[in-house]
Amino acid sequence: MSTRIGKKEEDADAYMTAGNKVGFGISAASMTATWIWASSMYASATSGYTYGVSGPIHYGLWGALMILFIYPFGRRIRAVAPKAHTLAEVMYARHGRSSQLMLAGSNVVGSVISLMSNFIAGGALISLLSPLTFMQGVIIVAGGVLLYTLWSGFRASVMTDFAQVMAMLGAVAVIVPAIFFAAGFPTSFTAGADNLTAQQGSFFSSEAFMNQGAPYIAAVLAYAIGNQTIAQRLFAVREDLIRPTFVTATIGYGAMVIGVGMLGVLALYLGIEPMGGDPNNLVPQMAATFLPPVLLAVFFVMIIGALSSTADSDLSALSSIMMADVYGQTVAGKGKADPRTMLLVGRVTMVVATALAVAFASMRLSILDLLVFVGALWGALVFPVIASFYWKKVTNRAFTAGVVAALAAFLPVRFGLVPLDGVAGLVVDVLAVIGIGVVVGLMAFGFFGLRVAKVVGVVAVVAAAPFALGALHEYATLSSSLLAYAVSTLVCYLMSFRSQESFDFELIKQRTGDFDREPQAAQVRAGAAVSD
Repeated sequence: MSTRIGKKEEDADAYMTAGNKVGFGISAASMTATWIWASSMYASATSGYTYGVSGPIHYGLWGALMILFIYPFGRRIRAVAPKAHTLAEVMYARHGRSSQLMLAGSNVVGSVISLMSNFIAGGALISLLSPLTFMQGVIIVAGGVLLYTLWSGFRASVMTDFAQVMAMLGAVAVIVPAIFFAAGFPTSFTAGADNLTAQQGSFFSSEAFMNQGAPYIAAVLAYAIGNQTIAQRLFAVREDLIRPTFVTATIGYGAMVIGVGMLGVLALYLGIEPMGGDPNNLVPQMAATFLPPVLLAVFFVMIIGALSSTADSDLSALSSIMMADVYGQTVAGKGKADPRTMLLVGRVTMVVATALAVAFASMRLSILDLLVFVGALWGALVFPVIASFYWKKVTNRAFTAGVVAALAAFLPVRFGLVPLDGVAGLVVDVLAVIGIGVVVGLMAFGFFGLRVAKVVGVVAVVAAAPFALGALHEYATLSSSLLAYAVSTLVCYLMSFRSQESFDFELIKQRTGDFDREPQAAQVRAGAAVSD
């Protein structure tokens, strides 16, 4: 596929966003494939094994709905910046350097971590199912993804995503039922009911919601708004196809991730202990236990497709950031960037990022703390970013101060650096409740506008307060994420509402656009100036 779509002379804009005209089928498949990675399948099964029947629902349903909640904001972003390449590029046009660096920097760290995680998953799977070692598997996966993405960039990523998501859909439709029936379904559910606690057996488990569902709602909204792999597809799809693309991706993601997650529920009913005590081994363990060799090969294709589709998206995102934000906006300057140099920068970025991810994978580093930090940064960015597309008064100082303050509040709470008993715990609870209102209000705002969002946000705060005050700080992951939302929103709003700034959003269209035609346009403007 990469060979067929490759051009002898690639252009920079197509390398980053495929010319902003990708069709419905390819876009929907690419969004689905990018959102699903190997770790999400493993994590859904882990949720099912830990929290029972409602675990995969909380993991898959909220993740799917977050895709749906992106599209109203996506339509506004495309209307304001129809030819942009990265969200950081738009923030530079809207505010300046600091907001651009926050978005670009968080995405560089996040994408390298995601690459490393997917390479680790691929290496572990190959070493499990073949005579090859873990590092040989890592190098095979990394080399394969780099090879088909390097020349054509995003166009190769989005086209191969279509094949990968079709393979994943077919594999899930075959493998999950096959494992269920091989394990004795439905008898196994009746016989193994005693292996579940009351909370695990309840479809409305409070433990599942507080530990899995609620934190995931906050985390995935942050991921959706801040992540360049999602923004890149938003800028690539035809503007009139944004809605059907995101609706279809919502359904596809939910079906696949919830389906695979049910394998964890089955393992719980069967009383299976994860290999090495690690629940992340449940999915390959169930496949190796119950599938015949032919279907095991299909399972292998499913996992490799999942991790490859996300890894190539990370490579494309990293290359776009370095091309547009670092070289195009910072080094050369808009209107002076050489498209051929941009392509070289993009390809070198892919090679360097792959090498770094392989090196980190070989060290088998723990990525949890880094992922928590990146997720918090994106959570702190959500309100300032969204407000910047709608509210003329938001200033660069308010944007930056809101994000920095949110991070300063998040880190001590998330990592237990301060005791949360007494007054400190109550303060965290109050701010976390405000964070609930912010999250729910932002969701309502995208679909129904500001007036409804205010009402819904206030109702959410009032409804949650009696249950949350005095208890919410006990859930560190949830309360710290909500804290980041609340602090960034309060600081950004309080520093902006008295601002005299009245930003003209038409300026963003002028400050962002195609790089391939920009040098020629600059020459035309210069020629016109000389003739005048």
